Amino acid sequence: MKTALAPLRDNPIQAYCDNSTQLADVVDFILSDIGGADFVVVTTYSTSEEFLRRMDIMKSKGKIKRSVLLADLKAAYKTLQLNALIKNTFDEVYLTENHSKVILVSGGGLHVSVCTSQNQTRGNRLEAGMITTDRDIFAKLHSSILKKISLSVKI
Repeated sequence: MKTALAPLRDNPIQAYCDNSTQLADVVDFILSDIGGADFVVVTTYSTSEEFLRRMDIMKSKGKIKRSVLLADLKAAYKTLQLNALIKNTFDEVYLTENHSKVILVSGGGLHVSVCTSQNQTRGNRLEAGMITTDRDIFAKLHSSILKKISLSVKI
């Protein structure tokens, strides 16, 4: 894992800004740190086979019980090309107007929010992210995402 993140219980707010941390690394770290997730919600403009395969491995190992993906309509062509892998990895998939890059992870008594500049693609560019276990931030993001999902197209 290529991330310099610290244990979440002792470090409730963290940030990174580099060109080597990939979002799958961040998710893997969180899952390992909290002992698995009851659910994971991912929002993105664009996703990739690499990210999906890593998420699929984490799910097949039982680290993720339930998962939801909210992706952008404009990136739908690429998303639909990966449809079989997406459907295997995520329990629910929605398309809507979306440019947010948020990951919510709930498990081990923690609610973890990740807000990042990075899509679920490998660009090897400078990307930034913030991670917090603040329950109010998690609740606000979760509520906003659920509202958007209610207006989205399920695939």
